[in-house]
Amino acid sequence: MEKLALSNLLNIEHPIIMAPMFLVSNEEMIIAGTENGIAAAIPALNYRSTELLREGLRRMKAKAKGPIGINLIVNASNIYMEEQLKICVEEGVDFFITSLGSPKKVIDAAHGKNIKVFCDVTDVSYAQKVETLGADAVIAVNNRAGGHAGQIDAPTLIKSIKKAISIPVISAGGVGTKKEMDELIEAGADGFSIGSVFIASDEAGVSQEYKQACVDYGAKDIVMTSKLSGTPCTVINTPYVKEIGTEQSWLERILNKNKRLKKWVKALTFYRGMKSLEKAAFSATYKTVWCAGPSIEHVKSIRPVKEIIETLTKP
Repeated sequence: MEKLALSNLLNIEHPIIMAPMFLVSNEEMIIAGTENGIAAAIPALNYRSTELLREGLRRMKAKAKGPIGINLIVNASNIYMEEQLKICVEEGVDFFITSLGSPKKVIDAAHGKNIKVFCDVTDVSYAQKVETLGADAVIAVNNRAGGHAGQIDAPTLIKSIKKAISIPVISAGGVGTKKEMDELIEAGADGFSIGSVFIASDEAGVSQEYKQACVDYGAKDIVMTSKLSGTPCTVINTPYVKEIGTEQSWLERILNKNKRLKKWVKALTFYRGMKSLEKAAFSATYKTVWCAGPSIEHVKSIRPVKEIIETLTKP
């Protein structure tokens, strides 16, 4: 695995990025990941202000033993994107992961400072677009990814994108064991972005209930909801999720189609959804909306990040 393209791009022992997870990823997890031979990324939105983002980057860079990255939401829902980008470039992150929009501004700014840019894609056409813009690699988000999942199974997605572009293809979604990684390497994966199995880590700052849910629930308990961010997102099908349903109301659907209002409706939906996730992630509440992907099927206990990485990399 160490010979895969991602290892060479980031100069890491194992071709794995600890995927950025909204609310879940924290500095302790990032540092632990880099101490054990992988790269790690955190969403910029996990920081409550851009100055806190700057301070966090400085702390991580002082302690990290490997590359650290920042995930930027690059569509209109993230009104802080340009300031986040500016700070990350100034502080010298090692790579960006862009999501949910055009990465052009990020690529232009990052490449001036020799920072890599990996772009989330869910199909061939978008992979081709970001390659044209200068992306260093794509992250092929398949239908088993946690959070904002794609619609195509991993082997099909990897093979189709590999045929269409010349930059590396990093697979994202559904991987929780070395066996699953090996199978996707056979399909052509150049590396992996892995998130959900790290939720139930000692270093994660989320509630014990959230971590335990990743142990207690499995792949069959993951459902897609459009109620959180306006974009379909995977969550654990807790009793509360069953109670509120997974589809937007008729009014929300109408407003999302209005040309003049949809930008603001999407931003409000995103804000309300993220606040709901935040409350559930850090406190015990019956309103349990927990993001996760099907790979929690392989989570059998709460462990240190080091042990999770060993599970993924050792025979």
